Amino acid sequence: MTETKHPGETVTHALVSIVDLPGGPGRAALITLNNGFDHTKPNTFGPAGLMSLDNALTEALSHDVSAICVTGKPFIFAVGADLTGVPMISSRDEALQIAELGHRVFRRFGECGVPTFAFVNGAALGGGVELPLHCTYRTISAGVTAFALPEVFLGLVPGWGGAYLLPHLIGIDAATTVIIENSLNSNKMLSGAQVAGMGIADQLFEPADFLERSLAWAGAVVRDDVEVPRRALDSDVDWVSAVERGREVADAKFHGATPAPYRALDLLRDSRSRTRDEAFAAEDEALADLIMTDELRAGLYAFDLVQRRAKRPVGVPDKSLARPITKVGIVGAGLMATQLAMLFLRRLQVPVVITDLDQQHVDAGVAKIKDEINSLAGRKRISQDKANRLTALVTGTTDKSEFADADFVIEAVFEELSVKQAVLAELEEIVSPTCVLATNTSSLSITAMSAKLEHPERVVGFHFFNPVAVMPLLEIARAEHTDEPTLATAFAVAKMLKKSAVLVADTPAFVVNRLLTRFLGEITAAVDEGTPFDVADNALGPLGLPMTPFALLQLVGPAIALHVAETMHEAFPERFAVSENQRRIVEAGKRSLTRFDGTGFSIDPAVAALFEVGSQPSTSEQVRQRALDALAEEIGLMLAEGVVAAPQDIDLCMLLGAGWPFHLGGITPYLDRTGTSERVNGSRFLPPGYSTLPR
Repeated sequence: MTETKHPGETVTHALVSIVDLPGGPGRAALITLNNGFDHTKPNTFGPAGLMSLDNALTEALSHDVSAICVTGKPFIFAVGADLTGVPMISSRDEALQIAELGHRVFRRFGECGVPTFAFVNGAALGGGVELPLHCTYRTISAGVTAFALPEVFLGLVPGWGGAYLLPHLIGIDAATTVIIENSLNSNKMLSGAQVAGMGIADQLFEPADFLERSLAWAGAVVRDDVEVPRRALDSDVDWVSAVERGREVADAKFHGATPAPYRALDLLRDSRSRTRDEAFAAEDEALADLIMTDELRAGLYAFDLVQRRAKRPVGVPDKSLARPITKVGIVGAGLMATQLAMLFLRRLQVPVVITDLDQQHVDAGVAKIKDEINSLAGRKRISQDKANRLTALVTGTTDKSEFADADFVIEAVFEELSVKQAVLAELEEIVSPTCVLATNTSSLSITAMSAKLEHPERVVGFHFFNPVAVMPLLEIARAEHTDEPTLATAFAVAKMLKKSAVLVADTPAFVVNRLLTRFLGEITAAVDEGTPFDVADNALGPLGLPMTPFALLQLVGPAIALHVAETMHEAFPERFAVSENQRRIVEAGKRSLTRFDGTGFSIDPAVAALFEVGSQPSTSEQVRQRALDALAEEIGLMLAEGVVAAPQDIDLCMLLGAGWPFHLGGITPYLDRTGTSERVNGSRFLPPGYSTLPR
């Protein structure tokens, strides 16, 4: 049995104290989970932490107690298994031991002969949810904002009891939502109120006196003053229906490309008829199998990028150089500009001024922003008081002199170099010497854009992704003359906006759009050569990408995609072609490429009629390899050009800006694992062992 601390484990100690139960009878053993750090380093369960919990329960049972309670340190209950040790697991036997250890310790809380209570006082994820599920009763704080079983998102299953206990507690449909749907929906979190409403927790208490009220309630339960109802087991029909719904969710997301959600669904399906011993043994086997997959290692690599590298971007100047932001100006009043205004308003809560060429557009833009604020208030996302404050902060004008006292001005006008040059030149005559001038360009040269300015050092690229409120990535582009204070301010603003920023060089289309344009170009070229539309569009299906290439093209918009392709062709004509078929689609005014025929999506016949194709069709495998080869080549060139500091930054950009699946671990390790990197470039992007099993 693996029971010793693994290298790097931050041990979560289980500390026992004996307390009186308010109103009696007798006393309770209160176990507090605490790793000795503040809330920025959450409690986790590694081998040594599990043994500390095991020993604490043994100590608690050595006292004459009427109940055993477990809670966490301030703001944190526990966020699951300590996954830092996973890369050190080199055999399935080791993986199985970890699975069995978690079950052995946790299940004692449901089988120790004394009522057990989990007081979930803060964030609870994964094993931090499963431990309470083993307890007889649960309370939760109304202040909890992060409660989830995120395992399948990472490439695992809830394997320390969750796949069996949750459906038996709240029903199979709700359990499928939590374990499959929420996890695959960008790891959706539940609030304390939602947890109580679903029946996962028996009582909801306010944070101010949470522990006191939880102990008092525990005393009432022990005295039989309170009856805690439990629901009956769902019928076979309901069970089958819920699991099938979960399978549809997994198929829509991954198309069978990763094993974890399907393994979890099998566990959920079988948990109705299995005994507790049988179900826990099946969870052990599933965990052991999944720990030894490349998909898990890939998921953990991707998770590490998002949790660590995204929060400590490479190449950022000292934050002391950043200037304060007290007012923001936005040039433009269209869709992108109004989205930017909403983001700056909500996150910075400073005056925001939008401007456009005529009052009609300005008024429409301001009205749209105010409507969105009112909508948030109507949906209880913000209070009416906050809505009133935000509404008072936004104004619109046709006079850019209103930007004179702004500290940060961003342009969101038409993607044309001469237009953006004129806007920046006009702004420079108005704003203060320390005001940052940012551009939301997706493909144009920022150096060229600022070349005629007297102070080009104040200009920086600030490329958002659509929809602005949802997409977490922000590409911050340093132009040839961008100075350190400007760059430091840009990253400080990104942090205030709660975006994950990556420093990129001022090169055409930066990272995400450059790679997506190359990728789409190869798929489109295959169709132009004679490959059937559906063959080309579904060629990447085995990767489990969030959408097919032509669905992405439709989302971006054919006209915008054509403009970016033309920009890239001008910069790199030998690798980026412009499809004449795509040009015909745009000239014909077609915005939608596909139609739904009742069973699925297919190309719109009106669009297909515009195509002129050759007589050299490719197979699905040929199209897929062609696209991957192109990506490997382009990434190799980007790294050689210094577009980003390292392959990890490209992976982070694709994960957060293009929806590249976590189970692939980022684009560069996937190309390494498939041998594409070495075949195309002669070498791997990352050393062996990154995002894969040790070989």
